[in-house]
Amino acid sequence: MNFVSNSSTQFETARLIIKSCDPAYTDGLFQAASQSVSEVYPFLPWCHPDYQRDEAEQWLTYAKAQWQDGSAFGFSIFDRNSSQLIGGCGVSLIDDHPVANLGYWIRSGETGKGLATEATLGLADFAFRQLGLLRLEVIMSIKNPASRKVAINSGAHFEGTLRNRLLLHGQCHDAYLYSLIPDILRL
Repeated sequence: MNFVSNSSTQFETARLIIKSCDPAYTDGLFQAASQSVSEVYPFLPWCHPDYQRDEAEQWLTYAKAQWQDGSAFGFSIFDRNSSQLIGGCGVSLIDDHPVANLGYWIRSGETGKGLATEATLGLADFAFRQLGLLRLEVIMSIKNPASRKVAINSGAHFEGTLRNRLLLHGQCHDAYLYSLIPDILRL
C-alpha cells in the first residue's frame, strides 16, 4: 500500500499545529523530552533520564524516512499560540491491512489540558481521510491511567485487556486495547 502520495504533511486543530517530523525540530523535541522524563519514561523508554540531543535528531531523521517509505507517519505537536513543541503523535502501520497503531505523548507542564485528546482526534481524522485507514489501535499499560483517559476522551472503544502485551524496562505489562474506526468521527 502506498499511503504517501495523497497525504498532507501537517494539519491543525483548535489549539495545535501538527507537522510531520523533521530534523529541524531537534532542539524543541530535546527540550520537551528532557522536561518530561519523569512522566514519559515509565511508559515510553526512549525518553530516558540520559536522553541526548543527538537522540532527538536521530529519531526525527528516522521518522522522516518512515514517512517517505510509507510505513509510519510521525508528527510533532506545536502549540498554536506559542509555536512551542509540546509533544508527538503518530500512526505506524501494522501489516498489509489498512490498520495502524496510534500513539501520543505531551510534554510535562502541558498535560491535563486535553491536548493529547485533541491531537489524537486530529490524527485519527488525518489517518482515516488522508491515509484511508479503517482501524486505529491504541495500546497502553494498565499502569498508565493518563493514556487511558486520552483514549476514552477520544471516543475510542475498549476492546479488552491484553496479557503481557508490553515489555517496559524488562518487565511485562498487561495492556488495554482501544480502537478507533471512521464512524467514531462521523466520517
